[in-house]
Amino acid sequence: MNTTTFLLLRLGVAASMFGHGLVRLPKLAAFSHWMLGSFEKSMLPKVLVLPFSYALPIAEFTVGLLLLLGLFTKSALLAGAWIMLILILGTAMVENWEAIPSQLIHLAFFALLIQFVADNNWSLDQYFRK
Repeated sequence: MNTTTFLLLRLGVAASMFGHGLVRLPKLAAFSHWMLGSFEKSMLPKVLVLPFSYALPIAEFTVGLLLLLGLFTKSALLAGAWIMLILILGTAMVENWEAIPSQLIHLAFFALLIQFVADNNWSLDQYFRK
């Protein structure tokens, strides 16, 4: 993978994660309430869903911001992949099959970027290495 391709893919997945977090942060309580309602009939207990519903937008925003900056890129990519894996499991628990393809695509981009992280030359990581 060349550095320009890596940058474009990194920025694309970064914008998605950053945007998801950014729009949810100002309405964190409402988002949490919606998520609790969505998981009401699932086998996941409220004691797990509630803290995750508050942590998710913060995690999405943070991963997105780090990837936009190209800072701690490999760690941010790994965190993003784990977020997607958790979301896929949760989405399956509520049988929201329509949302899973989007989450799988995000996961595939994270995996691809992790594979080629050595091509992350346009980033703050690269700047600080010098």
